[in-house]
Amino acid sequence: MSVGEAEVRPVRPARPPAPRRRGRRRRWVLPAYTAVVIAYLFLPIAVMILFGFNDIRGRYNFNFQGFTLRWYRELLLEPELTESIVNSLVIAAVATVLATILGTMIGLALTGYRFRGRSSTNLAIFLPLATPEVVLGASLLSLFVTLGLPRGFLTILIAHVMFDISYVVVTIKARTQGFNREWEEAAKDLGATPWVTFWKVTFPLIMPGVMAAAALAFALSVDDYVITSFNAGHVSTFPLWVFGASRRGVPPQVNVMGTILFVAGVALALVNVALQRRRT
Repeated sequence: MSVGEAEVRPVRPARPPAPRRRGRRRRWVLPAYTAVVIAYLFLPIAVMILFGFNDIRGRYNFNFQGFTLRWYRELLLEPELTESIVNSLVIAAVATVLATILGTMIGLALTGYRFRGRSSTNLAIFLPLATPEVVLGASLLSLFVTLGLPRGFLTILIAHVMFDISYVVVTIKARTQGFNREWEEAAKDLGATPWVTFWKVTFPLIMPGVMAAAALAFALSVDDYVITSFNAGHVSTFPLWVFGASRRGVPPQVNVMGTILFVAGVALALVNVALQRRRT
């Protein structure tokens, strides 16, 4: 073999990359990331549910010491907790009804009609969403003090209706943006009055948005602490009671009540989804 022949060697072609393996790896990236984020979000809820069954020995509920159903049986034996829960539920229910009615009418007016001051009304609706809760709470407190209105149940209710309306309007507007007005015109052409047209045509179509807005308003009202703390006076709500109780050690009843509210909220959401699928 000559020297030239020895130097010439066949070049082996490079192995092509394995697209299937890379594709499989990429497929697992997004699900894994999503699972980590969901676990991060639900970890505090899982801890809350777990410590609702904690058989504590002493005042503090920081370490899991055993499993018990005692706190579910003794949930309503704490008079201050029961009173605060009743106050929160009553305020949230009334505020939800008022805010949903007013917010639905405002949302329909903003999307279905053109009138002078429409842009200013849109801006006024979005202001409570962009304003920090501390500023809203202090402003409402100044208003009630100026009017000489004693702080208590009524002032909390007014405050909750005020910030709930904005969320209801935004939800209703999102539902009615692509609303087909020809259906309403068709009903009127067939002899329906505006009132009949609203109840027979408009309201059934926007009903899922109204239910979603009401659920959001109720959740925000039950959960609110900052604005309520400025305008509560001597009335105690569930968030206020939890904050006061946390200074002495979080009692297990707080975790039990939080678990019940969480389960109730999830159940309502599932029922709403099931109704929407059935209707579709």
